[in-house]
Amino acid sequence: MEILRFILKWLDENAEKVVIIISYAAMAGIIFVEVIRRFFFNVQAPWSTTVPILLFLWLTWFGCSYNIKKRTHLALTEIRARLPYKLQFAALAFDAVLWIVFAIIVIFYTWQQVYNSYDNFAIVGGTNDVKEWWFYLATPLAWTLIIVRVIQNFLEDLKLYKSGKPFVLQGLLNE
Repeated sequence: MEILRFILKWLDENAEKVVIIISYAAMAGIIFVEVIRRFFFNVQAPWSTTVPILLFLWLTWFGCSYNIKKRTHLALTEIRARLPYKLQFAALAFDAVLWIVFAIIVIFYTWQQVYNSYDNFAIVGGTNDVKEWWFYLATPLAWTLIIVRVIQNFLEDLKLYKSGKPFVLQGLLNE
């Protein structure tokens, strides 16, 4: 049980970071190697222009989740900070509801895209056997994680509200 708790805590702290670093390193590595191959050896892997773009899906959507976790996403912080305490909480609760509703819509439609890609055996351009749905899966997975992060933030806000402590309206990436 202690191992499971350790794994879940580690995933909670590092899931987005790991996905971001791996996808960014893979994108940069592919692009770097293929630019060298193209200019010095006049050859290029046919998939080298499509895979980095598809890896960008993983980078951006998990980056979005990370920013929500850290509260560094775009927000109307200046306006919210000037509101009375109860209205600040109401605004944070409304934000959470909007995020979750939007995430459900995104998950619903992107899951259809993943399924269609899977069902039609869609292959990444320039490859023989790399499935597109592997990359498209990034969007519904990351948006599911976004829901988790929004709920975590809201529970933290609720605890602060009940104790009367000031809200964390905007975080820093280095925290």
